Amino acid sequence: MSLIDIRKRSLTVETVYHEGGPRPAKPLRMAAACAVVRNPYAGRYEPDLLPFMAELRDLGTQLAEELVDALGGAGQVEAYSKAAIVGTSGELEHGAVWHEAGGWAMRQVLGEPKAIVPSAKAVAHTGYRLMVPLHYIHAAYVRSHFNSVEVGIQDAPRPDEILFALVMADGGRIHARLGGLTRDQVSVHDGQR
Repeated sequence: MSLIDIRKRSLTVETVYHEGGPRPAKPLRMAAACAVVRNPYAGRYEPDLLPFMAELRDLGTQLAEELVDALGGAGQVEAYSKAAIVGTSGELEHGAVWHEAGGWAMRQVLGEPKAIVPSAKAVAHTGYRLMVPLHYIHAAYVRSHFNSVEVGIQDAPRPDEILFALVMADGGRIHARLGGLTRDQVSVHDGQR
């Protein structure tokens, strides 16, 4: 029997046309795909979380593919992240299974970018909103792509659920102008610089 029982999913796409300055040639799109899953370990301690993590890879792939489609293809994606909100009958480690499952899925769908996939996680009440950090998919130090996206669903997670989210964007901040490493200066290809 599968450990994955999805109650609902959501896809949100935010389009930013400007931040008070000039309009760019192309607006920024940031998308979040979420799945609300029953927590198979709610209310009890489970020493072995690896089977749950392994099964979540398929869900991660589905969410990553949905985001890529929403943003117009893998070649459009420039920033990414992941998040988990664990209901109050769970523990933070139940959300940490998403580090490998969600991160692995995004890397696979996007052609193995090198930069670490940033993340956020929390144990929280139903309706909690979480700010998720974003950065450039090929080099973590590209300052123009440091951004954040809010994830959450009004009726989730219930105490015995987990909300898992993947986030992608098709660019950096609209009016980024604070210097630092730029996309075209990435040369080391180590995921950092």
